[in-house]
Amino acid sequence: MGQKVNANGIRLGITHSWPSTWFASGKKYKELFLQDTKIRRYVAERFKDAGISEIHIDRNKKISLAIHTSKPGVIIGKQGAAIEELRKDLDKKFGGSFEVNIQEIRSPDMDACVVAETVQGQIQRRMPYRRAAKMAIEKAIQAGAVGIKIRVSGRLNGAEIARSELFKEGNIPLQTLRANVQFARRSALTTYGTIGVQVWVYKGMVFRKVEHIQTSVLSDSQQKDA
Repeated sequence: MGQKVNANGIRLGITHSWPSTWFASGKKYKELFLQDTKIRRYVAERFKDAGISEIHIDRNKKISLAIHTSKPGVIIGKQGAAIEELRKDLDKKFGGSFEVNIQEIRSPDMDACVVAETVQGQIQRRMPYRRAAKMAIEKAIQAGAVGIKIRVSGRLNGAEIARSELFKEGNIPLQTLRANVQFARRSALTTYGTIGVQVWVYKGMVFRKVEHIQTSVLSDSQQKDA
């Protein structure tokens, strides 16, 4: 089952939090959900080389964006000019009042999204996929990852028949919910077709969040029984 379920989605509320925090009902939910997708796509396309991992959206009086990136200087710009321009463009394009916060990723070599984008870029620049994957694995282990797995699929090396190859080092517990496993998927566009890149990074066990959730569930059930 662990091979078929998204490793991020199955751990929502346990080791991962929701990328959007707001509440709506009916048609309003559909509109805001679609707008969140468009906002993320717009920011990711605008800063392709910024190493963006996640974009958290919080809706209150303002629409707050928290952009997690390995290259904050690319988004901030000289004296904050680029980030101010981004905020104004978001206001014009999507309406409302936007607030943009930049959060730097401390260990980009351990971030699944950054690793997937790095391998994707190297494959698009015609670097051998085996070398790109093994270099990414080596850097992740050196950075402190407990385990990492990279799957590359498609017409590898321009072969007529598509296939997939798996590169793995360390331990990847896909079904253990308290395991902090991050998953990312990217597509490399090459002259002989699309090469899919999937990355799983295991950073260790998380116990405090799991214990907190278990105690909250027990207290809720006790209140219902009472």
